[in-house]
Amino acid sequence: MIKIYSWNVNGIRAVHNKGLFLPFIEKEQPDILCLQETKAAQHQSEVDLPEYEEFWNSADKKGYSGTAIFTKIKPLNIINGLPADIIKAFGLIADGYGDPNSEGRVVAAEFDKFYLVTVYTPNAKDDLSRIPLRHEQWDPAFLAYCQELEKQKPVIFCGDLNVAHTEDDLANPKPNIGKRGFTSEERIGFENFTRAGFVDTFRMFTKGNGHYSWWTYWAKSRERNVGWRIDYFLVSKILSSKVKSAAIHADVMGSDHCPVSITLDI
Repeated sequence: MIKIYSWNVNGIRAVHNKGLFLPFIEKEQPDILCLQETKAAQHQSEVDLPEYEEFWNSADKKGYSGTAIFTKIKPLNIINGLPADIIKAFGLIADGYGDPNSEGRVVAAEFDKFYLVTVYTPNAKDDLSRIPLRHEQWDPAFLAYCQELEKQKPVIFCGDLNVAHTEDDLANPKPNIGKRGFTSEERIGFENFTRAGFVDTFRMFTKGNGHYSWWTYWAKSRERNVGWRIDYFLVSKILSSKVKSAAIHADVMGSDHCPVSITLDI
């Protein structure tokens, strides 16, 4: 069995300084851990995990974005960012700053039987100014990338996708229709993943609402479980039978997101 976890830590230095990162590792013992929003370069992190190899893709801009994969299983290959041909094909830019790979939003690790990709998807912003980026560029480009990898071997992708797929994926769907994270464009972007054959692993095991991975810091939202499920594991259809469990770890504190995980028999 392989346990893979994904967590938007909202700053790895912050969660480590709170004394909450290492206890999480010690308790859960992930074989592979994918991180989003690390907000640091590797040399800035004081986390010391000798059992793990660490592969970081940090943003050029300090204290911003960034992804990483920590793994006990040695990968065959590591790929940072999106390929140049896909960037060109979709005219992808980094929120007006040029090369989208400068934001450190994607890391892929190749293992014997699958690719594992972790992603920190750009949010649409409150004024929805990033909706064209999401709908016309980022989401289709990321899907195209996963499909290219899938031609070689099955794909697992995980991370903060910054969208609630259905009304069951947020506590208050009606007042949030058309707002950031719950626009039709963003939801279509997610739907395109499932139409392409990728399976939302959590929904293989758990139906209904009340299961969230992100809560605003306002109004004691986490205490009241008024949240959103925007952190996911999706797998190629051929891998779905290998997924033995999928979970949201809402008891793990330290970030406005909590970790999510899958267990694979592979």
